[in-house]
Amino acid sequence: MKWLLLLLIIVPAAEVGVLILAGNVIGIWPTIILIILTGILGAWLAKKEGLQTIRTAQLQMQNGEIPSSLVMDGACILLGSAFLLTPGFITDLTGFLLLLPATRGSAKALFQKILNRMLRNGTVVVTRR
Repeated sequence: MKWLLLLLIIVPAAEVGVLILAGNVIGIWPTIILIILTGILGAWLAKKEGLQTIRTAQLQMQNGEIPSSLVMDGACILLGSAFLLTPGFITDLTGFLLLLPATRGSAKALFQKILNRMLRNGTVVVTRR
């Protein structure tokens, strides 16, 4: 919980700094236009990747397979979309890294490692019916 609180303080402060720096370097209007364009591109990419993941999951279930890897893909896409909704360049970069299939694999591996550690430590408990 303390890590989350720390991130909620550091990330917005860093975003403000980067936005001020970008405004000084390229100007206010180009910075605003760039923020809007990354939002539009991010929304399009999130929709595209989300629909592709849903289609793949449906195909796997029709073939009797369990789409376990796609659950983590969906979580990355959801998290990446949330980052892209937050204005700023740092969160946009993080969102794009979570949305693009080429870089999502690394994020999935990291999230799986964190989840496994939390399961071992008892931080997260899974209950099955």
